[in-house]
Amino acid sequence: MYELKTVNCEQLMTTPLRPIEFCIDGMISTGLFILAGAPKVGKSWLALDMALSIAKGEKLLGRETKQGTALYLCLEDSYTRIQNRLFDLTSEPSENLHFAIMAGTLGGVLERQIENFKSQHKDLKIIIIDTLQKIRSGDETSYASDYKELSGLKNLADKLRIAILLVHHTRKCRDNDPFNMISGTTGISGCVDGSMVMIEKQRGSGEATLYCVGRDIENLELHLKREGSRWIAEEKIISKPRDTFSFMVHDFMLEKKYFKGSATMLVGELKMQFGVEIPSNKITQNLVQHGIELKGLGVTFEIKRSCGQRFIILKYDRESDSSDGSLLWVELAVTAVTPCLANALTMRNEDSDGCCESDGTALK
Repeated sequence: MYELKTVNCEQLMTTPLRPIEFCIDGMISTGLFILAGAPKVGKSWLALDMALSIAKGEKLLGRETKQGTALYLCLEDSYTRIQNRLFDLTSEPSENLHFAIMAGTLGGVLERQIENFKSQHKDLKIIIIDTLQKIRSGDETSYASDYKELSGLKNLADKLRIAILLVHHTRKCRDNDPFNMISGTTGISGCVDGSMVMIEKQRGSGEATLYCVGRDIENLELHLKREGSRWIAEEKIISKPRDTFSFMVHDFMLEKKYFKGSATMLVGELKMQFGVEIPSNKITQNLVQHGIELKGLGVTFEIKRSCGQRFIILKYDRESDSSDGSLLWVELAVTAVTPCLANALTMRNEDSDGCCESDGTALK
């Protein structure tokens, strides 16, 4: 009962864990988040656009979203007002977006309502609660009470693997640190996984800055401009190149079926086949961080030590491959490499059916 359950560093750095999932790329992941701003600044419009974009799988502020069900608890509005706002934002409704204008408070009722909704909508990605004050169960505003009250909601978000976004107000007084303007004690910002503060340049200007900070996101400072009823990011978002590591390993194992060797050996094999060089000291990290995805593609791995050396064992199981043995890396990455390499890869894979056997390379 009094024994700590621990994991050692070796286990932690070699065990594949479920990666953090973002419903808005680089902004909102699974967990508890807060969006604060002055009254009538336009934060509810932004929150509604977030929910709509996720429900449709469309970009928001130039960022990719993960499509799924979104629930908007518009606790200060009527259905008529929400309907009018939706018509201002879109002409195409989405069955993935749900609304409620009444909900329980924190401390049991709301949590059960959320769990029940999640059980009915397995692809639930985000719940937006507008506003936080409407679900609070008490008037106490100490650090301990703020932290304790929101901890239950954070634990629920982690348990259900969803994002919960709380719309909240800022104080009237200005501060050099925008996150100090979030109304309430620092227990609120200390408990949540990420905070966003929206500050308008001048009342009615249609220009604002959205400051974002979080445990799993980079500090962001987005300059927004209002076009009609929608907030638009003025900065152009540079798209990140697609992560093709899992696809490379998958296609490599289609041919190999089994590999045993050092990280350096695996680097050499991947470079020979795909023309991409990965630092050998990053191979284990990549395998671990892509472990769940690789398993879905029929590839499993083990990292073992023998005679003071670490070696990697890769295995491929066609029956566990969600791609049905199709080549993945060439289809997605061949256009991003040099023409000569593209031709070589295309010819190589046209000549191969992806099913030749090999017993791999043993570590000596």
